[in-house]
Amino acid sequence: MSTETELFDLELKVLLEAVYLRYHYDFRHYAVSSLRRRMRHAMSRHGLERLSDLQHRVLHDPAFFAEAMQYFTVQVSEMFRDPGYFAALREHAVPVLKTYPSIKVWVAGCSTGEEVWSMAILLEEEGLLDRAVIYATDINPKALEAAESGVFALDRMALFSRNYQAAGGRHSLSDYFTTGYGGAVFDRRLKKQVVFADHSLATDAVFSEVHLVSCRNVLIYFNRELQDRAVGLFHDSLVRRGFLGLGAKESLQFGAHAADFEACSAQQRLYRRTAA
Repeated sequence: MSTETELFDLELKVLLEAVYLRYHYDFRHYAVSSLRRRMRHAMSRHGLERLSDLQHRVLHDPAFFAEAMQYFTVQVSEMFRDPGYFAALREHAVPVLKTYPSIKVWVAGCSTGEEVWSMAILLEEEGLLDRAVIYATDINPKALEAAESGVFALDRMALFSRNYQAAGGRHSLSDYFTTGYGGAVFDRRLKKQVVFADHSLATDAVFSEVHLVSCRNVLIYFNRELQDRAVGLFHDSLVRRGFLGLGAKESLQFGAHAADFEACSAQQRLYRRTAA
């Protein structure tokens, strides 16, 4: 590692500590390589030469920090992303969820909401939405606002529709949205059971008695310590034999809670909490 990179990482640690003390957002255990890349992008975007310049603006201008949150967090998602995962939910999780009189689903790190709306559509098609509560959580206020709006760019609908069909969709995705506001507006009825909330996997506590946790493509941005904390939250939130879904590049294999889950579809990263 070059001296320049070492100094940048040192300044990065100072910045993250300052953000935690000033705004109570904890990014101190996020993966350094990803943060390094995103902070350089933020500096370039705002014409800043040094990370200390970014820190100065972040600490002295809360409005700027609200904008800079888009660089601290990653907002990349799509509806029915990795269709095989949603097909696995239909095959393995849905038959079990149907045995409960009511269910709770937690979509952790929901970003701009593509997965939340996907989950709502899946539960609607399986006759479960009316007896479900979906907790959609993220630490980024702007992302949560976008998620709750349920409005997505029209040019993304072709991809979303292909994903939906590959995931075992029962109808046409267009049945669930209308065009307006310059985009595709999803049916308000789908979010009647959704609770959007600010929640940090780094600092906040568990949700209780959840039947399915879906946290996909979030852990890859955490270091091992924070990954273990997050998976521990999921374990403690789940009912006995509850389901946990992760992203395609994520695994429980080498984590502190590997023995607390068993795979019901290892290829699609769908697990169940063990009975013990």
